[in-house]
Amino acid sequence: MRADRLVATLLLMQARGRVTAAEVAQELEVSVATARRDLEALSTAGIPVYPQPGRGGGWSLVGGARTDLSGLTAAEAQALFLLVGPAAAVAPEVKAALRKLVRALPDTFRADAEAAADAVVLDPARWGERPRDRSPVVELLQRAVVGRRKVRFTYAARGRARAERMVAPWGLVDKDEIWYLVGGTERGQRTFRVDRIADAEVTGETFDRPEGFDLSSVWEQVVTEVEHRRSLVSATVLVAERFVFVLRDQYGRHCEVLGPADDGRVRVRLAAPTPLMIAQPLAGWGAMIEVEDSPEVRAELARLGTELVARHTRPTP
Repeated sequence: MRADRLVATLLLMQARGRVTAAEVAQELEVSVATARRDLEALSTAGIPVYPQPGRGGGWSLVGGARTDLSGLTAAEAQALFLLVGPAAAVAPEVKAALRKLVRALPDTFRADAEAAADAVVLDPARWGERPRDRSPVVELLQRAVVGRRKVRFTYAARGRARAERMVAPWGLVDKDEIWYLVGGTERGQRTFRVDRIADAEVTGETFDRPEGFDLSSVWEQVVTEVEHRRSLVSATVLVAERFVFVLRDQYGRHCEVLGPADDGRVRVRLAAPTPLMIAQPLAGWGAMIEVEDSPEVRAELARLGTELVARHTRPTP
């Protein structure tokens, strides 16, 4: 996992003072290109890691060789923990490494580093959408989560007018590059999609997380509720194996491959909140796809086909 390598790379640099990408690659048993990307990631995240070109150059940790993290500033430590912290939710060894790193930090900003390590959760499963460009609001929200400062922003939920919100940001979730904010409001816990947030500002008002709050567990509950709403209807379809990846891209985790059919095609189960939401993406497939069951989905496909024929058929001149 990449977070493991980032921590290992930083510790290697602390031990040696200066390393080359080739040395990191050999030590961590990765390619030179991968090692170079990891070094660049540490540098761009705000860690004091800089390249030195020329003969005898390499990558150096500003301040020289060190065996602990006491040389990092508060901002640099937060940058490191925001970078590698999300992996701790899915990799126990990363969590153990972060605990060791926290103990090596000065008491003056250890709490902020711990908050940064618990500020973000990774969820690689897509909800049937293509990743978007990262919103610039993410960095602002990260600072608010770590600093325990409430944020004020305007938000446009789907199908609703934009409204101003005051939120205690408890944590962020990176769901395959689509970001979500989990926070507390006057009406209780709410989840906000970050790319629908505008005019965000960090206020001076502080907050405390609920006692026993665990971002990973809370997000798992959110996903369970959303998945239940998104999979109320299902249909089994037959499609050529080479097109299965397209269905996976369209339906995300609601596309389940059941196995090969007798005619050489693949049997796939699709799910969505309504029959129409299953039928609409399938309408463009024409005869390349066949719905085996679900009379409701078949009826919606027939209706859509009739509408298309009526709308686009032109009389012969």
